[in-house]
Amino acid sequence: MNGVNGTGNANEAIRLLQEMQRMAADARGSTDTQKSAQPGFGDAMRTAVEQVNTLQLDAAAKTDAFTRGADIPLTEVMVATQKGRVAFEATKQVRNHLVEAYRDIFNMPV
Repeated sequence: MNGVNGTGNANEAIRLLQEMQRMAADARGSTDTQKSAQPGFGDAMRTAVEQVNTLQLDAAAKTDAFTRGADIPLTEVMVATQKGRVAFEATKQVRNHLVEAYRDIFNMPV
């Protein structure tokens, strides 16, 4: 199966989240990326990335089980794989739009 590597996509998602956190810290004018008392955007993104990771790990496990000959329907494997892909692509698109918005704001004349 092409593109269903739980650790590779998870590492990419974590890297993207860390980049977004650095950019948010720069926008606040601080280097402190500690969690605040109230859950914020970073926490929401972390939760989303963890959910995407869970979907991709599930897809990888089902794919491995199917290739080993376990009694799992191919349709279940394909649906799990597509859920992981769609979730990752959606998360990546959100990240891309946020980065673009940050750059637009950063480049505005004062």
